[in-house]
Amino acid sequence: MPEAAWVEFEHLVTGLLRPAAYPHAVGEVERLDTHISTVLLAGEYAYKIKKPVALGFLDFSTAERRRRFCVEELRLNRRTAPALYLEVLPVTGTPEAPRIGGDGPALDYAVRMRRFDNALRLDRLARRGQLTAAHIDALALAIARLHAAATLAGDARFGSAETTHRWPLATATQMRAQATGAAERARLDALAEWIDHAARLLAPTFAARRDAGRVRECHGDLHLANVVLWNGAPTPFDAIEFHAELRFIDVVSDLAFAFMDLHDLGLPRLAWRLVSQYLEATGDYDGLHVLRYYAVYRALVRARVALIHEHQPGLARAARVHEYRSFEEHLSLAEALTRELPAVLVATTGLSGSGKSTVALELAERLGGVRVRADVERKRLFGLAPQARSERRIYSADATRRTYVRLCEGAQQALEARVPVIVDAASLKRAERAGFRALAAAHGARFALLACEAPAEVLRVRVVQRAQLGTDASEAGVDVLERQLQWCEPLAEDERNSAFTLDTSQAAAAQSRALDGFVRDLLARPQ
Repeated sequence: MPEAAWVEFEHLVTGLLRPAAYPHAVGEVERLDTHISTVLLAGEYAYKIKKPVALGFLDFSTAERRRRFCVEELRLNRRTAPALYLEVLPVTGTPEAPRIGGDGPALDYAVRMRRFDNALRLDRLARRGQLTAAHIDALALAIARLHAAATLAGDARFGSAETTHRWPLATATQMRAQATGAAERARLDALAEWIDHAARLLAPTFAARRDAGRVRECHGDLHLANVVLWNGAPTPFDAIEFHAELRFIDVVSDLAFAFMDLHDLGLPRLAWRLVSQYLEATGDYDGLHVLRYYAVYRALVRARVALIHEHQPGLARAARVHEYRSFEEHLSLAEALTRELPAVLVATTGLSGSGKSTVALELAERLGGVRVRADVERKRLFGLAPQARSERRIYSADATRRTYVRLCEGAQQALEARVPVIVDAASLKRAERAGFRALAAAHGARFALLACEAPAEVLRVRVVQRAQLGTDASEAGVDVLERQLQWCEPLAEDERNSAFTLDTSQAAAAQSRALDGFVRDLLARPQ
């Protein structure tokens, strides 16, 4: 920004550090800065003021622009955090003694928010080792709900192949222009080349997903620092208001930001759990084709933000070193995310209550892949939510046949996208298991059966307890289990060669060690 505008902005913010500048009781005012905004923490509220910057992808250079984007920020964030985003207020008074609200000409504008505990942001929880699987499951559902209700893209440029190519490529090339070392420029050149090649291959997929309604008014900046536990629930905030092309995006581009961030925080298992749970909620397994592309883009976005912040005036040397380190780390992460994963298909087999779903999700986390679950896909075929109680008709022989077709379709999407997939189904008949084996062979994937077993009395107790809770997608009760015990087809000799048997009645630690060994053996097999 021009030096004069920076001085004027800093003068205004200094005046707003006075407790008297607020229309409510305030002790000490605390200042927080991002590369595009300043947040003033004053009592029980936070006031966000946009910096007078013009960065190519945004323009806050005039007070009227800043007012308009404050209003837009309020609208967008009330979709996910209505209790946090309250109103837009003018900054009035004089440059020497500004105040929030009041009468008179507006010097600037601020978004008034309810203040929350920064320690409850998901990135902070992750760094303290307090981010749990339950948090991730709740976040996946929150994102799925946001996307389901989001406005469909109307403008033809939103989510188009050209737009989807242009933004990642521009991010890489802009950083290259700022890079000072030959090694950095070479790395950015290589990433730009990868983006260009991948975007051209994916162009038909981008177009098809837009036509299918997968491009919507999303959050746009969904990294974990923009999600807070509010009343115990993961609550996204700080959605992108400053450029429509950055929020009218493929829903998987939105999801990919949190996915990338979990990798950056050293939590790859939770990253894959997030993706798996989101896809289970939405059924969008086709999105796996574009996940890696968008994750690379999101890592580059974070690298670009760090570089912008590093070059802003007034930044202390220690802060510059921190931002440069962040730039380097996200550049390395982008490079790592370009690498393909091994093609793997694991199909579970086991009676009701044998723990298949729990084990399948744990295995997806370990392999860096996704679970496709029969109990969920069966209900999706009939337009039912996973927890909905259903009619007997969805368990007919034809419904079961269709369910296994659906499972193969989801698994095929994953294999084509080079993402390991675990099919969570009873697969008690040899023909059902053979279908998954054939699918793996057709895609040159490693294949294994994971046979989950436990004593019959343990299975009976589990299905009764599950029915009493009423929170699981599975509706199989004791009557179903007893019938399964009568007609299930045990593994044949040729199937046992590719099967791993897991006793799910043993202690959790023993199960975990067994799964780790299974993963090592599976990945060591020739493809």
